[in-house]
Amino acid sequence: QWGDEGKGRVVDIVAKECAHVVRYQGGHNAGHTLVVDGEVFALQLIPSGILYDHVVPIIGNGVVVDPYVLLAEIDALTAKGVNCQRLMISPQAHLVLPYHQILDELAESQLGDNKIGTTKRGIGPAYADKASRVGIRVEDLLDPTHLRARLHSALAERNIILRNIYGHDGVDPDQLADELIREVAPRVAPYIGDTVGHLHEALHAGQRVLFEGAQATFLD
Repeated sequence: QWGDEGKGRVVDIVAKECAHVVRYQGGHNAGHTLVVDGEVFALQLIPSGILYDHVVPIIGNGVVVDPYVLLAEIDALTAKGVNCQRLMISPQAHLVLPYHQILDELAESQLGDNKIGTTKRGIGPAYADKASRVGIRVEDLLDPTHLRARLHSALAERNIILRNIYGHDGVDPDQLADELIREVAPRVAPYIGDTVGHLHEALHAGQRVLFEGAQATFLD
C-alpha cells in the first residue's frame, strides 16, 4: 500500500477505547479523513482522537509542525463544534516554516525526471534542519528574543543556498520573526505542554495510549 489503505478509519475505531492518541512523527503530509455522524473531518496534523471528548490528543516531539496549518485545522474543527482545548503539543517538536516549503519546491523542481515526488510542504527540509541542529522548535515561540536569534542563525545558511543555488531572493528573518511573534505564538502557546511527562503518568496509571503514525505501509 502506498496510501489510502484506511489508516484513519482504523485509528478512529481504536481511538474510542483509548485515553490518549499521539502523533509521533511526520507532518501535515499525512491526511486522515474521518466521518462522524455523517460529518466529514479531514485531519492532517491534529490526532484523530480530537473528535472524542474523553481523549487527550497529543502532537509529540517527533512531529514537524507547520503552525499555520495547525491553526487553520484548529479553526476548522472549532467551527464544527469540536473542543480543541484538550490538544497538547510538545515544546520540543520542530516547526515547518515558509523557507522549508520554498527549499522543498525549488529542490524538487531541479530534479526533473529524477524528482522524489515530495508533497512540497517542507517536511523533508524541516527534518534536515532538525538533524543539523538549526531547526526552530515550538518552545522557541515562547521567547521572542530567542526566536529571532534562532531564525537569524538558521536563515544565514539557508539564504545562501536559496540565493546562490536556486536564484531566490531569500527570506527576511526579522519579517518572519515579527509574523510568528504577532500572529502565531499567542495562539499556539496555550496548547504547549509537557507531553512526555503527561504520557509517562498515563502509562504508569495503566491508561491506554494509541500512537498514530503517518504514511503508508510501503512508504519509508
